[in-house]
Amino acid sequence: MFDFVRKHTKIMMFVMFLLIIPSFVLFGIDGYNRSRENGLAVARVGGHEITQGEWDAAHKSEADRLRASMPNLDAKLLDSPEARYATLERLVRERVLAQAADKFKLTTSDARLARELQENPTIASLRLPDGKLDMERYRQLAASQGLTPEGFEARVRQDLSVRQVEAGVISTGFSAASVADVSLNAFFEKREVQIASFTTSEFASKVAPTEAELDAFYKANQALFQAPEQASIEYVVLDLEAVKKSISINEADLKSYYDQNALRLSGNEERRASHILINAGKDASAADRQKAKARAEELLQVVRKSPDSFAEVAKKNSQDTGSAANGGDLDFFARGAMVKPFEAAAFAMKKGDISEVVESDFGYHIIKLTEVKTPKQRSFEELRASIEADLKAQQAQRKFAETAEAFTNGVYEQSDSLKPVAEKLKLEIKSAANLTRNPVPGATGVLANAKFLAAIFGPDSIEKKRNTEAIETAPNQLTAARITQYTPARTIPFTDVRSVVRDRVVAAHAAELAKKQGLEKLLAWKAAPASALMPTALVVSRDQSQNIPPQVLSAALRADVSALPAFVGVDLGAQGYAIVKINKIVPRPTPTESAAKQDRAQYAQWWIGAENQAYYNLLKETFKVEIMAARPARTSIDLSVAASK
Repeated sequence: MFDFVRKHTKIMMFVMFLLIIPSFVLFGIDGYNRSRENGLAVARVGGHEITQGEWDAAHKSEADRLRASMPNLDAKLLDSPEARYATLERLVRERVLAQAADKFKLTTSDARLARELQENPTIASLRLPDGKLDMERYRQLAASQGLTPEGFEARVRQDLSVRQVEAGVISTGFSAASVADVSLNAFFEKREVQIASFTTSEFASKVAPTEAELDAFYKANQALFQAPEQASIEYVVLDLEAVKKSISINEADLKSYYDQNALRLSGNEERRASHILINAGKDASAADRQKAKARAEELLQVVRKSPDSFAEVAKKNSQDTGSAANGGDLDFFARGAMVKPFEAAAFAMKKGDISEVVESDFGYHIIKLTEVKTPKQRSFEELRASIEADLKAQQAQRKFAETAEAFTNGVYEQSDSLKPVAEKLKLEIKSAANLTRNPVPGATGVLANAKFLAAIFGPDSIEKKRNTEAIETAPNQLTAARITQYTPARTIPFTDVRSVVRDRVVAAHAAELAKKQGLEKLLAWKAAPASALMPTALVVSRDQSQNIPPQVLSAALRADVSALPAFVGVDLGAQGYAIVKINKIVPRPTPTESAAKQDRAQYAQWWIGAENQAYYNLLKETFKVEIMAARPARTSIDLSVAASK
């Protein structure tokens, strides 16, 4: 074969040309570059890389999980740089522990895996009344995580193996009571203090900066007076509502749906029943449950012989305190209101029937069905609007994936305009002005989505004037945009920020004056403690801060108190200066035995946590962890007010 290649070099080059060039025509060099970006390494653990694509996928999975568990959670928190970096750190930790488990040969036996699955409350909820696992629902649980049942079990097995890495530290950590008491007594020690404050605001009136000073400050600190880059955009949103608008349902389908679902659409059937309950919780012993069942069987024979006595028997014998006084009456209920075994029995009975003994997690029931309320069937005309809405919603859900693909391809392939994809999919082109990299105050929806804004201000969008890629801005929602006008970041003219400059200069000089006077007083009061004029004394501790600033509290509790009174100065920066006078030490009150036990347990948890973190740091060194992605920097200056002038 190699001889053939050597002899037919030109033919092979032509074949390669046919294979490679079309890929660049179809996807473009930029598409190739984008695929490479997804493969860029953002971290490295033991020589194995974590790519940008893996990071993005892990964060999306984590964000989806949090949204599902906390629907009211602010989406901006999930898409913040800090949240994304936290996901990367979690991913690194998982890789470190997984490699440690592999290196230390830590495995999970089949018996340990089976026990874990049996004790899992989520899986326990999938068990049928006879104790068997509902395999269909189990497959659905695994599928919701993108796994087969086998894959789900493999993940659980791996998690159990990984847990063993830290288990040795966590399960063996302890702190002696005597050591804990010494540390806790010092930590919760109280001190009587007096605090003199020299605030910046007190000295502001004494500062009168000249125009030359203002101009000099402005020129030396132009980085403080930058107006952020801004963009005006047009954008299109594809969501279920947009897909619904493209769907029309013919009259025949509406009527057919009505004929098949008229009873369900008219309302839920409700049933009224009475019951006699003999308690036997699921945690009761087998003997207790058998005894309860035998008692229920006895009462069943009584009410079967005399059905009219059911209410009286329930009053005297039912252990359901909520209904016994009413003869066991449970009023009307629909499906889903009762536990499964009770519901199944009640909805299988006819009016007046008395059930067999029904077992549930609460014990043993005898049920009498007293009434059935069937909803009045509503006409087609009454239900037409809701039927049409239901069918459109169903079809939109099915059609969304297909439409999403067309949307994604459309904004990418015709990257110089949103008009083609908007016309093809009948979408509205919207516009927004003065956007910045961070959501503007009051922004909602897609305009508050950090990932969408990042795409807008990406190099493709700004420099190459292209559409952004289709961004998932919410479940079942894709958005794409293009910049119509871009203003780069700029230095705001002095005349526009003069008042801000003056405020900063005044604040800086006032803080210097406050600190100067504070230092003078500190020296004088240390030399002559009796001359110190201080406010009323406070008793402070770490758990009783008395609302004083954290820096002041920390200084008061850390000060050397070998000689009292003791004075310590605290530089509060832009807020001024403070002097703390420590008058005396107030020992920690002796806690009750239960409180002391709880405090020692908490201290032990802190100690174990510190040991575990130290062990993890050692593992990071062992596996040569390297995070290439930059940790997000905090921004402390907001000149949005100045920029708007």
